[in-house]
Amino acid sequence: MSESIGEIPNSAGSRLKALLAEAGIEPLAEVQLGRFADYCSLLLRWNARVNLTAIRDEEGILNRHFVESIACARFLPAEIGTLLDFGSGAGFPGIPIALCRPEIAVTLAESQGKKAAFLQEAVRVVGVATKVYCGRAETLGMQFDCVTLRAVDQMERAVLAGAQLVRPGGWLALMTTMSDEEKLKVAVGPKFRWSSRVDLPGGQERVLALGVHDIRSVSA
Repeated sequence: MSESIGEIPNSAGSRLKALLAEAGIEPLAEVQLGRFADYCSLLLRWNARVNLTAIRDEEGILNRHFVESIACARFLPAEIGTLLDFGSGAGFPGIPIALCRPEIAVTLAESQGKKAAFLQEAVRVVGVATKVYCGRAETLGMQFDCVTLRAVDQMERAVLAGAQLVRPGGWLALMTTMSDEEKLKVAVGPKFRWSSRVDLPGGQERVLALGVHDIRSVSA
């Protein structure tokens, strides 16, 4: 009999629990840990034949992708109701956000067909009510309370496009490095006011930059 969603099929769930504790991040419920373990198992299987992420081992996925994305979910403002993960790739941070913040309606936008197919399967396996848009996020024709970007190709161009999809008063969440943070803010332009940076776990000077779309700029 196959294991059901929510059970921890291997060490991934318990290891993730330990990594979150080491990073000082609020723990997840057991059912959430089980779903993250299912997600990790699926990612490892698909990564063997589809290039989803350069990190291909369980420990790296848990430590680099999952913990960082869970931290992002914890730091996002409470009032966010809709979120777009721009250039979602293997689902980071969008799927972890959907798992940790079920009150947020998450859309994953990915233009590469094979990656979008993985996202469809991942959403089904982990059991989240998350939409997958197979196409360029710029063509969605709608705005969101929050847009996230992480490790997107041509990041400076992408953040400018992503900023156009943030409603007035909404948030742009950039997961980047300390060295790239300022140039990405410059690329976005003057319509966003930035909060103090948030250091992300895992080292490598990883940070979360949160900018709010200044309502006053709409009428300026």
